[in-house]
Amino acid sequence: MSAALVLFTVTIAALADALHGRSHASFQAGKPPQFTEKYFTQTVDHFNFNSMGNGTFSQRYLITDEYWKKGYGPIFFYTGNEGDVWGFALNSGFILELAAQQQALVIFAEHRYYGQSLPFGKESFNIPQVGLLTVEQALADYAIMISELKEQLAATDCPVIVFGGSYGGMLSVYMRIKYPNIVAGALAASAPILSTAGLGDPRQFFRDVTADFEKISPECRDAVRGAFHQLQQLAEHQDYSRIQSEVALCKAPSSPRDIHQLYGLLRNAFTLLAMLDYPYSTHFIGHMPANPVKVACGIMLSGSDLLANLRDTAGIVYNSTGVLTCFDLYNLYLECADPTGCGLGFDSLAWDYQACTEVELCYESNNVTDMFPPMAFTEKDREVYCSKRWAVVPRPGWLKVQFWGDALSTASNIIFSNGDLDPWANGGVRKSLSSSLVALNISGGAHHLDLRGSNEADPESVISARKTEAELIAQWVKMERTKTRLRKSDTQQKGFI
Repeated sequence: MSAALVLFTVTIAALADALHGRSHASFQAGKPPQFTEKYFTQTVDHFNFNSMGNGTFSQRYLITDEYWKKGYGPIFFYTGNEGDVWGFALNSGFILELAAQQQALVIFAEHRYYGQSLPFGKESFNIPQVGLLTVEQALADYAIMISELKEQLAATDCPVIVFGGSYGGMLSVYMRIKYPNIVAGALAASAPILSTAGLGDPRQFFRDVTADFEKISPECRDAVRGAFHQLQQLAEHQDYSRIQSEVALCKAPSSPRDIHQLYGLLRNAFTLLAMLDYPYSTHFIGHMPANPVKVACGIMLSGSDLLANLRDTAGIVYNSTGVLTCFDLYNLYLECADPTGCGLGFDSLAWDYQACTEVELCYESNNVTDMFPPMAFTEKDREVYCSKRWAVVPRPGWLKVQFWGDALSTASNIIFSNGDLDPWANGGVRKSLSSSLVALNISGGAHHLDLRGSNEADPESVISARKTEAELIAQWVKMERTKTRLRKSDTQQKGFI
């Protein structure tokens, strides 16, 4: 799921510049937003008064009042997901554009256990400290932060709209469901709230990755499948030295485990190419060219040496700078409880733990409905892995119980946006459920394209989607202001009785 956080070693230097404000090339709206980085004193454990007492930690957030009509304009709050908060702020230009239109205050909050928001510092990923990494704790963090910042900024009457992409979009939905007293509406972009709650087909994700390449050309899909078949044949004959030379590995594989790792690394490259299939080049989760799926298919069909083509296609993701002379199997990709990838570094540990507890990601490839080698990841596989890695037993179905699953009809004021190029899309809500539970399907859109800033290469579909989103959000803000005014009037009248 690490849709927004896979930091490959080959791109860390360039990405680090962006994350620390030295380069704002990822922001699409002309000039970079003038965010101020701050820290909020947050409660470590919101739900157990004995375990941590009143212990606190410093939770990072970014804020800009550049467009805000103080004390009146709405608050646009990004529910940070599985990564460094700067990465999301610099790649969500639509929120800033909308803030300029609607005179909003903008806040990007960092999720506990990610980026710099580590409750126990370097000890955060030890057991039992990591046990306070839950969806519920993160939502409570955001609820407390919003409430207290509203007081501090004299913004108690300012309506709050939450935004999020991918897992962050899930959190935006959950905030509207869990804290409707605080949040007036939510824009959930590319939020797979159904598949991550165990609802759906485990074959769907990699089938949809395959479909993206098939849309470019069925021959492209066949070439990828053929390349993996050649790899499988070499592995069956234990011709490991040839595999090393053909795929440019730093070290020859020597076991079925190494081959499994190689399949995971290569499958992950195609996953990222599909997710980030934007119509212009980006520097989000590494460097990607414009239309990377089309670029990849051009490479896969560039000649008869399928393994060389497979190697070069993987290089779009793992060697975008061209400085690597070989691929290190275990440093470029980590197998974890998320078959779509957890990324690297501390953030990968946090997401792995979440995938072992509440977030269900039992997706498989099978080489029948997709173009990848058969790689199962069943509930039993998850249980065995998570018990060994984190000493936890997953609880399938918990998100469905806690956050309603597909029984959302009594909720309101949520936009579910999805692009048809995004393999996460069919794990989310694709049909409107009511006049205030609106599904927007973006033709030619990749992973939360609508949250990105405007670009001259944008398809008309995303321009239209953003217009609809802006109109709905303006309506919700107006409705919330009316409710606040009536509530105050009612309170004043009761005061005279």
